[in-house]
Amino acid sequence: MADIVDVGIVSGDTGYILRVGALMLLVALGGTAVAVLASYFSSRVSMGLGRDLRKAVFSRVQGFSLHEVDRFGAATLITRTTNDITQVQNVVMVMLRMLLFAPMMAIGGVIMALSKDPTLSLVIVFVLPVLGATIGAVAAKALPLFRAMQQKIDRLNRVVREGLTGIRVIRAFNRVAYEQERFVDANRDLTETAITVNRLMGALMPVMMLLMNLTAIAVVWFGGIRIDAGHMEVGDLMAFIQYVMHIMFSMMLLSMMFVLLPRASASAARINEVLDVVPAIADPPEPRASGPVRGEVEFRNVTFRYPGAERPALESISFRARPGEVTAIIGGTGAGKTTLVNLIPRYYDVQEGAVLVDGVDVREWRQADLRAGIGYVPQRAMLFSGTIAENIRFGKADATEEEIARAAAIAQADGFIAEMKDGYASEIAQGGTNVSGGQKQRLTIARALVRRPAIYIFDDNFSALDFRTDARLRAALKPEIARSTVFIVAQRVSTVMDADRIIVLDQGRVAGMGTHRELLQSCEVYREIVASQLAEEELA
Repeated sequence: MADIVDVGIVSGDTGYILRVGALMLLVALGGTAVAVLASYFSSRVSMGLGRDLRKAVFSRVQGFSLHEVDRFGAATLITRTTNDITQVQNVVMVMLRMLLFAPMMAIGGVIMALSKDPTLSLVIVFVLPVLGATIGAVAAKALPLFRAMQQKIDRLNRVVREGLTGIRVIRAFNRVAYEQERFVDANRDLTETAITVNRLMGALMPVMMLLMNLTAIAVVWFGGIRIDAGHMEVGDLMAFIQYVMHIMFSMMLLSMMFVLLPRASASAARINEVLDVVPAIADPPEPRASGPVRGEVEFRNVTFRYPGAERPALESISFRARPGEVTAIIGGTGAGKTTLVNLIPRYYDVQEGAVLVDGVDVREWRQADLRAGIGYVPQRAMLFSGTIAENIRFGKADATEEEIARAAAIAQADGFIAEMKDGYASEIAQGGTNVSGGQKQRLTIARALVRRPAIYIFDDNFSALDFRTDARLRAALKPEIARSTVFIVAQRVSTVMDADRIIVLDQGRVAGMGTHRELLQSCEVYREIVASQLAEEELA
């Protein structure tokens, strides 16, 4: 009879074990599925955040005035768009995976521990503040180090960028060793800071493990005392230890998150510095001008000063240029020639007076409408990676092959393009490093010509050309720009002699204005410029 009862009990236990085991297996499988989904959605959210942040930062930087770009610098803007956003992206991914999971596990562990033995739970009450204080102290010390670390990444980025873009100058002046020393110094500085931070963060995990093990010892010690006193069962102690381990493990997960949080916090602050900048140059709420630009430009008593400068770069500039006229600007280095033409497309805003296009202040135009009517050829020729056709089409997105070929022919670029292996499909390296300075200059002129704007601005673009190419280019340009308003910044007198109006700048002021013949009689500064170039041009 006893044997039958024993078999019955075993059978009952087996059924219970199978039933509960199956339930536990289902819970485990459900937990696995949820963990996979959590990883998937946290990755999507964090990567989406990174994408949106990069787009927001890039869009904001594109809206910066030249002054704001100069204030930050290219190196730090690149670091903030890449490295800083990656830090924020990583911490968001970790937070989404752990921020809900770890606290829920800790809270569940605390509730279950209290249900087993409220008195023994006082050990947890003592340990948690110590744990929180440890994490807080490490985070407080690490935050300024992480800020310094991001700044040192900026510096390293700047040194590498200058070393790559200025490689020709560095080699020409035998400064390779000096640049290597600059790089080593910036790299060492960043490495030392990173090692200091990693040592600090690395110390956090052993401290956490020490506290975790000391807590387990305390639970066993005081649990043994309570068992000896008859207040607790051995099974309850074992369960209590598991709950405490759950709590401590959740704290370890949170500490891992806090290892990433200080750096992400420093990176987020740097990203916000860019996003919080309100561009000084913005479109007016209600633009006065609409429609295509006709081309009349007027400077009305314009004074402009760069931020922080002691004296104005331009002072009391007044003149008017109409369609069909060529206005040349000449003067010594630093006279303000480039600054003057940069005010027309509104790269800067004047402090006094006004720059008007078609009788409307440029500050009352939509920037896109204003610049759509301007063909700007900058002083420093800038090409983009891609084909020659793509670079010329940069001036007009829907330009046909015939328009591209015509613009290249006028710019005297068709000759060297035809000699290239793939013609207009030939690749241009980043920055145009695989073409000469004169070829780059002619391609940038073709880029402006293809859009056929109402206003042309040539900012000292003919100095990279030999006299013969310069003459042919100006002869081909004359019928093309006959109905447009043209501004030419030049160093050569031969380039400006035929202009309808020559403005002579001297230290930001108008020293003379008129035709070549008029200025020879009335302007001493212009006579000096002509006299300094006369012999050179006669030899040419």
